[in-house]
Amino acid sequence: MNKLNLPLLRSGKVREVYDLQDKLLIVASDRVSTFDHILPTPIDGKGKILTAISNFWFAKTAAIVPNHLISSDIDEINKLLPDGVKLDAAYFAGRTVLVKKAQRIDFECVVRGYIAGSAWAEYEKRGTVCGIKMPAGLQNAQKLPEPIFTPASKNDEGHDENVPFSFMEEKLGAALAAELRDKSLALYNYGWRYLQPRGIILADTKFEFGIIDGKVIVIDEILTPDSSRFWDAAQYKTGVNPQSFDKQFIRDYMEQTGWDKNSAPPAISPEIVKGAAAKYREALERITKDSL
Repeated sequence: MNKLNLPLLRSGKVREVYDLQDKLLIVASDRVSTFDHILPTPIDGKGKILTAISNFWFAKTAAIVPNHLISSDIDEINKLLPDGVKLDAAYFAGRTVLVKKAQRIDFECVVRGYIAGSAWAEYEKRGTVCGIKMPAGLQNAQKLPEPIFTPASKNDEGHDENVPFSFMEEKLGAALAAELRDKSLALYNYGWRYLQPRGIILADTKFEFGIIDGKVIVIDEILTPDSSRFWDAAQYKTGVNPQSFDKQFIRDYMEQTGWDKNSAPPAISPEIVKGAAAKYREALERITKDSL
């Protein structure tokens, strides 16, 4: 990771965030994380792919919900940086964005259109998804009668925790909680409809929001393979785990290694690195093909 002579606000699992007073500079690395651990093996090109996909969706959805993006052009960004700081395009181009600095809302806004992963495991045990009672007789990967909003409290360290919508209302107020729910559902529904004719199913996704001048905007990333569960529609079949374009590919591999998810994670095999990189590239091409 190329460090910059700028105040580092935080170094996350995937991104470095630099503080420019009323703006932030976000640099996406090629790191990959699973089960709240950064894996020792990067995925070549991943940071640029995630940035390109996010920027694509930011442009597509700005009329639905405004977002934090100011610029992803390195020349434009360099003009706005402090004197003496210049981004080297060889590394930073394609993986760097300049964004508005917002007051982050400390909830992940999750929308689920299909039952899968941890939601399926909970349903098998209790007939619920994040505490919401679901119809009887659902199968793994089945489309839900309608998308559901299942927020999680956001923790910078450790696991995010699923919480009832009533908890979100209590912490944020009923009006803001309802606005976040409605905006999340609107973004999910737009993404689902857009991807359907492109042979991709948007099974579930998560959004993060912030507030600027009293208005809610989308921040962080949006509808990427790291924040969403994408399935290949051609391979989709109710009752089984469908083929995905997200990092579930890596999660499935890590589950098979015998790693206890508490100690330092093992390296990813070269075959899995190559396969994961191909999955990310395919997601980029299929999502944005009409615009590239």
